Amino acid sequence: MSDPTIQTFCCHHSGNKEDLAVKIMSEFNTESYNTVCLVSSSIGILGSLYQILPRRDYTSLRLQNFSSSRGRHIIIWLAVADLLASLGVLIRSSLWLQFKNIMPMPDDDVSVLFCTLISAWTQYFYTATWFWTLFYAIDTWNAIRNYEFNAFKYHTFAWGIPAITTGVGLSILYIPDATCHNLTSITSAVYRILPNYCATYLPIAMVMIVNPIIYMLLSKHVELAVSIPMAQFTSKERRLVDALKLKFFLINGAFYLCWLPNLINGLLLWTMWFNMPVNVIITIWYIMAFLNPMQALLNAIVYRRWTLSQQKPKSVMSSPENELNFPDEQSPLLGSEPPRLPMTHIAPTINIYSTM
Repeated sequence: MSDPTIQTFCCHHSGNKEDLAVKIMSEFNTESYNTVCLVSSSIGILGSLYQILPRRDYTSLRLQNFSSSRGRHIIIWLAVADLLASLGVLIRSSLWLQFKNIMPMPDDDVSVLFCTLISAWTQYFYTATWFWTLFYAIDTWNAIRNYEFNAFKYHTFAWGIPAITTGVGLSILYIPDATCHNLTSITSAVYRILPNYCATYLPIAMVMIVNPIIYMLLSKHVELAVSIPMAQFTSKERRLVDALKLKFFLINGAFYLCWLPNLINGLLLWTMWFNMPVNVIITIWYIMAFLNPMQALLNAIVYRRWTLSQQKPKSVMSSPENELNFPDEQSPLLGSEPPRLPMTHIAPTINIYSTM
């Protein structure tokens, strides 16, 4: 999982039992925790690989064109970031299971270095997944408004911003001597530890706020695009719009499910650190350990291409006047059946291929 609290355990500590972190670890069943991480990260890796591996959608061979690749491009790189983040969790959990120790022993420089590097790896790639999730929503909006796909810009921000946030947050935490325990004052704790929490939680909060707004605006835009050209809104158009709204709801819901526990954890730690029961903290950690890597599996489900089908008489299906005036993949966001009358052209969007 990606959690700044676990990252502080990479610091050197004096073994002082009054340190709350040491108290937590004394009651923490590291073996069961790492087992949960191991299982969830393995599932996350399988979900990522499923999205990355090439596949051929035999139900829509005639729908292949360049415009369909923009969404596939984003989904693949989101899955790559998920894969590498889950791999970091898998390696960390495997080694911690073997050596039975999460918090490095006093003066154990090797363990501190390993813990620092693997934490940075996991943090970086999970942050990248958050930005790819954001760019998916942004590119959906851009695509439906006929804006060009700018892969270079997406890659620059999706990989560059996490490098900056992860580098700054962990540098302040670990440099120069990786001693972030037993700080002398609340002020020093804020200056030393809080930046890493902000670097972790602010991107999550941004996606949770921005994506639902984008998808809400998209739903309204598509509803108008479907109904206005025909001056009517039949049950067929209603099914299309409802399915689209459901798809957006599930995309947002999957992200909230995986990362809301992290925000709750951060809020509780900074508001109730000295008064919160240890069992509450540990329970939240178990939830995060299970849900964070599961993002890859849920993404494989919610980002798939959805198809709406409707039975028609054979004669109607074959009649020339009922032929599509644009490919099925150019229907807004879903592989749905277009309306009976020609629609105003809507740009091909990024949900027009199957990822399931």
